[in-house]
Amino acid sequence: SLRDLYRLYYVYFENSSSNPYLIRRIEELNKTANGNVEAKVVCLFRRRDISTNLNTLADSNARDFEEESKQPSMSEQQKHQLKHRELFLSRQFESLPATHIRGKCNVTLLNETDVLTGYLEREDCFFYSLVFDPVQKTLLADQGEIRVGSKYQAEIPDKLAEGDLDNRVQEKLETKVWDPNNQLKDPQIDQFLVVARAVGTFARALDCSSSIRQPSLHMSAAAASRDITLFHAMDTLQKNGYDLAKAMSTLVPQGGPVLCRDEMEEWSASEAMLFEEALEKYGKDFNDIRQDFLPWKSLASVVQFYYMWKTTDRYIQQKRLKAAEADSKLKQVYIPTYTKPNPNQINAPGSKPGMNGATGYQKGLSCESCHTAQSQQWYAWGPPNMQCRLCASCWIYWKKYGGLKTPTQLEGATRAGSGMSPFTSSAGRAKLLAKNRQTFILQTTKLTRIARRVCQDILQSRRAARRPYASINANAVKAECEYSVASIQTFLPQFYAVAEMSNRVGGLSDVPVDHIHCQSMLNPPSSAVLLYSSSSVVSPQIPHAHHTHVLGMMTYRILLHQHTPHFIAFYSQCYSLRVWCPAVPLLFLITNPFNRVIESKSCSF
Repeated sequence: SLRDLYRLYYVYFENSSSNPYLIRRIEELNKTANGNVEAKVVCLFRRRDISTNLNTLADSNARDFEEESKQPSMSEQQKHQLKHRELFLSRQFESLPATHIRGKCNVTLLNETDVLTGYLEREDCFFYSLVFDPVQKTLLADQGEIRVGSKYQAEIPDKLAEGDLDNRVQEKLETKVWDPNNQLKDPQIDQFLVVARAVGTFARALDCSSSIRQPSLHMSAAAASRDITLFHAMDTLQKNGYDLAKAMSTLVPQGGPVLCRDEMEEWSASEAMLFEEALEKYGKDFNDIRQDFLPWKSLASVVQFYYMWKTTDRYIQQKRLKAAEADSKLKQVYIPTYTKPNPNQINAPGSKPGMNGATGYQKGLSCESCHTAQSQQWYAWGPPNMQCRLCASCWIYWKKYGGLKTPTQLEGATRAGSGMSPFTSSAGRAKLLAKNRQTFILQTTKLTRIARRVCQDILQSRRAARRPYASINANAVKAECEYSVASIQTFLPQFYAVAEMSNRVGGLSDVPVDHIHCQSMLNPPSSAVLLYSSSSVVSPQIPHAHHTHVLGMMTYRILLHQHTPHFIAFYSQCYSLRVWCPAVPLLFLITNPFNRVIESKSCSF
């Protein structure tokens, strides 16, 4: 049937049973040595095939188009589905087996007169407006824009009223190259042109290079009869006021006859071969032809040579060869309808449960796109551990358009009515997801725990928790922590553990100081004095004026005067962590009633 007959046009290709179809444009159909048919195709890309940054650029281009063309308003679902109809053309070619063709489609260049909703009403219909470069990862407009402004458009003066004189100097506006109202008659002009051709033929006979290129008189006469000779003759008549005698003397001055050459004569045979090779590769892209093959020629010279080359016998001969080659190529290929079952089928009609990949799927799961619970055929969709599936119609939509009819959870959508996300449509699926979760524990080093407290101004943990995808500069945190540790270790050896007690303080009864000690788990400095009981401490009497200072606050004021802020900060941080910090190897741990006293007094240092 005609439906299975494919010509050089846009088609669907299937390269994976679970992924959407590829959309390609067939450029050639070639038969391989083993008898198979391969298609040389142009690649078109979907939005899902390009990066997020390029998708943002495409969204901006789409908004501009909607504003300029005044498109009718669309619902959110229509906007979502319209993105599936947008493609990006590329200059990339590839060869694919013709047996992978799965259907026909239609792709058109988006026009400012198009109504976007019309693409949603037609099946297998796509549009494109931007060209994607897979190598440079860029998006460019496929068609040029009309440049507007004084640099590109002429300023048209106001129309003169009837009877007004045009006071402009015509000689400044244009140059006259021929006057049709001259005194010469047409036969006289024709005779002068014949003389000009004869002079041109004689000049080529005198020129050594021309005699090599055109060895025969016939070729020289043909070269002298081209437009360049006739234009020179008519220009000579205009410059000499249409005086035939003066014009004749100008054609043949004292130095010899004037030789006029066009681009066809100026180019050598090797340059002509290069031009034909470049034309075969780039087509009529004269900028690329000049840049890559003929950089010593001007662009005007290349264009002039092309139009003269088209009048030669060589062009006509190549045109005939290409036509014969095109006739011998395949113009169409018959591909029967693909009827093999898809490996993603969960339950084929009439088959037993568990066949065709249905193992492990729970009953009652709805379609991830339209949320229906009934379908003649179900297809597995997405990662296997997600246990997602699509109905038959949504599966065809997925294969053709590369998306779902409704936005998924990844696009910020939730199930209508139930408030459930598309990926957790049932309790059974939630249980399956829970089984696949793996337990892990994060065990940090002591230095990392110190950095959380010391570098709070850099980490800003509360702010970072609200921005889970924002990166944290670990190098800056590490550098700040190491600097703080080094600064503490420079003055810490100056501290001594001093405890002064009296047998009676402020009317209180004797209190044992068995647990007054200073301890370090990580290499305390050698200058530190460790005190473990009151028997090893000289306990002078403390005046009643300092009864509230159980450990002698004056002594601490003297010792910690220079480094009090650092000591207080590190003491409070390490105490709240309940760990012994390597950055503060000497910490005061006081139990019984004295613990309360030192904590309450430590803030007054």
